[in-house]
Amino acid sequence: MLTSLRIFAVNRQKMSSLYINNMCGCKITTRLRPSKPDVLLGKHYSSLPGLIGNDIKSLHSIINPPIAKIRNIGIMAHIDAGKTTTTERILYYSGYTRSLGDVDDGDTVTDFMAQERERGITIQSAAVTFDWKGYRVNLIDTPGHVDFTLEVERCLRVLDGAVAVLDASAGVEAQTLTVWRQADKHKIPRICFLNKMDKTGASFKYAVESIREKLKAKPLLLQLPIGEAKTFKGVIDIVNKEKLLWNSNSDDGKDFERKPLLEKSDPELLKETVEARIALIEQVADLDDEFADLVLGKFSENFDLLPAEKLQTAIHRVTLALTAVPVLCGSALKNKAIQPLLDAITMYLPSPEERNYDFLEKISRLLLPFADQHIEIPSLTAGNIALTVGLKQTATGDTLVSSKSSALAAAQRAKRREEKQQRQSCEVERLLLAGVEIPEPVFFCTIEPSSWAKQPDLDHALKCLQREDPSLKVKLDPDSGQTVLCGMGELHLEIIHDRIKREYGLETYLGPLQVAYRETIMSSARATDTLDRTLGDKQHFVSVELEARPGETPSVTPVIEYAKSVSRDLLKDSQEAVENGVHNACLQGPLLGSPIQDVTITLHSLVIHPGTSATMISACVSRCVQKVLKKADKQILEPLMHLEVTVPRDFLSPVLADLAQRRGNVQEIQTRQYNRVVIGFVPLAEIMGYSTVLRTITSGSATFVLELSTYRAMNPQDQNTLLSQKSGTMARK
Repeated sequence: MLTSLRIFAVNRQKMSSLYINNMCGCKITTRLRPSKPDVLLGKHYSSLPGLIGNDIKSLHSIINPPIAKIRNIGIMAHIDAGKTTTTERILYYSGYTRSLGDVDDGDTVTDFMAQERERGITIQSAAVTFDWKGYRVNLIDTPGHVDFTLEVERCLRVLDGAVAVLDASAGVEAQTLTVWRQADKHKIPRICFLNKMDKTGASFKYAVESIREKLKAKPLLLQLPIGEAKTFKGVIDIVNKEKLLWNSNSDDGKDFERKPLLEKSDPELLKETVEARIALIEQVADLDDEFADLVLGKFSENFDLLPAEKLQTAIHRVTLALTAVPVLCGSALKNKAIQPLLDAITMYLPSPEERNYDFLEKISRLLLPFADQHIEIPSLTAGNIALTVGLKQTATGDTLVSSKSSALAAAQRAKRREEKQQRQSCEVERLLLAGVEIPEPVFFCTIEPSSWAKQPDLDHALKCLQREDPSLKVKLDPDSGQTVLCGMGELHLEIIHDRIKREYGLETYLGPLQVAYRETIMSSARATDTLDRTLGDKQHFVSVELEARPGETPSVTPVIEYAKSVSRDLLKDSQEAVENGVHNACLQGPLLGSPIQDVTITLHSLVIHPGTSATMISACVSRCVQKVLKKADKQILEPLMHLEVTVPRDFLSPVLADLAQRRGNVQEIQTRQYNRVVIGFVPLAEIMGYSTVLRTITSGSATFVLELSTYRAMNPQDQNTLLSQKSGTMARK
């Protein structure tokens, strides 16, 4: 039996989270092992779904809710938009927690890592399961910092829907665009929640327009705010023509009233709501033919008579079709409008059976996740998210099967069904999940243990962390023998360093942070090389002639071509060795020892004596490639970052002056309420320590976001300066 088990680590116990999709009524069964209770109910937590104290009330109700009543969702957003606070309120109103967690106080449920609570940011995704009005919701809180984009990527692969949280005063921000593109890639239905409606500068109209312009999405306004900033006190439900007002004397937001809008008491609000409802009906009718037929038939004379249930069903279809995005608003921090958001999650986002997958598998042990707590369960039905332990060789992005034969059998069955039904789509391809696209690291530094005796322990820790976080790369410097960490940013490597100390008890030392440059060539060159060596009584002989030229299309790996003069019979046995030699040589360029990209290598001549080993062939080819790269005109490529700085207008001038000194290129300056948003590009090498400088010159009032844009050629002056600095550093070593 073939399964889709979508895996990602969720906490420091090194667990893997599994998404077990639509199995057509089949079950996953496990053998329960005697163990200590996995659920630790402290004073902060309310009873988990189906539990009274530590006793299981109905295990079946926990494990096997109807699949139509399951929602697997993620919370995604730009950093500081209020994702974790929104999640905390959701858990509180659903009865999962007894008290309101606060990011600033470091007592939130999903930010349970020590580093998260100290910094007030989400670093690692966390899964939580709770119930809301008869629905089972599996929720994953994801990071918003650009250094942890991969965490969002691997979470979206296991989700059926998502809530995009936006700061109503800022609208769509840089990381919002990134996570939105990731959701587009995985075809995830979404709803938008405009958070922080109580914040100074909050603008519902501005935020909605930013969704339309920047995300290129069609917003469906399901709510209107009653007041903005300090006057925000509730929302209007456009679909049901009701107003929801929160009691200002209520500390936790549970006390609110829902009233129908009447001509007598709310004439202006009613008029505005009716106009918004008509616009919503027309918008949905344009996107859904079934709804259009209904509207133009029975309700063409008076849209006001259209039942709310019919409109809600149509909005659900439109959301699943990814043709529009429902928009709601509120304030998580002030405990307003979170309950309607929960209603919208269950009403408009899909159940697992509405996402097209057919998978199952047998697992040895299953656990139900509650952030950093869990309960062992005997079985799990389709559509749920669970944890498994003990997968020693599994890494993020793997698809697990019970055996090779079962995988082949499932593929053959799918192919037969496909041929029988004459389907256009390839069902066989859907048996394997798409792998996670791992971004290339842009920073690196050396790491050393406190003593050489601890090196094996450090190697083990780094191996575990790499399985959990594929965006972390570890390599060995061939010259110095030092271990090198490669990551997505300063914060990323800082967190890894801290986790090694806290979770593995190892004291380590990081070397200076360095930029991951690359190299290329600007002209063609040719070279030959011969290897003639006798080992024991065996002679190894290889002669190679190669040409290197600039690649016609961008490529991070070398493009390898073979001239017609090269014997195809000879290549049958030696092609793998030849290509290994080319790839190995391109890992270190002649200028900085950085990887070579955008280069084409053509093999013009190859002579190999019988009995020559593949290792000797690779060594000769590698040496020849290094020769030809040295002969060509060489160029250093530096990572260019897309930079977005949000700054009060009073501090705009010093920010622009500082960027000019950093070889920055400002593309545009936008107005965002009372702030200015500077958008441009800056070399990564010039941006180290930028957060400290920006905090100083703006009195702590500015924020910025960085994202890798591309690699660009350095100008001759900057390249010579860099080479002089590097040669000086190597000389001092």
